[in-house]
Amino acid sequence: MSGTTARSGPVAGTARTAAAPGGQIREVADADVEQVVALWRACDLTRPWNDPRADVAAARRNPTSTVLVAHDEAGVVGSVMAGYEGHRGWLYYVAVAPSSQGTGLGRRLVAAAEEWLRAAGASKVRLMVRTTNPAALGFYEALGYADSECTVLGRTLDA
Repeated sequence: MSGTTARSGPVAGTARTAAAPGGQIREVADADVEQVVALWRACDLTRPWNDPRADVAAARRNPTSTVLVAHDEAGVVGSVMAGYEGHRGWLYYVAVAPSSQGTGLGRRLVAAAEEWLRAAGASKVRLMVRTTNPAALGFYEALGYADSECTVLGRTLDA
């Protein structure tokens, strides 16, 4: 992924430093990608049919999406991918290292992504949670997310 250039976006170049777990939240950098992929795998977010490196690269190329990461002295400990398609914002790959779960870092990551989406022009945010992941459903319900009473349909365009 080297050679990826920085881009401007709603929160490009912004960083937060806090005493809270995960310290700094900022846009992903080239040096973070392998740690992000390892985090997603540790949190069971990857699937064999999706290349996580390609997902990060696509989000970084598109000016209406981003990957935000939380860092501490150990490196990447959290992530969230956010995208805005002109009608609503979407969250993907919300991940917190198992050792940092329950510390409020997930809440901070979601808030940072919501802030990024708001700055991009989104007034609504949606996310998808696998029905086999009740812990994630509970986490999002605690943040005020509710079932939108819609069915997500999909089709793969790649042959």
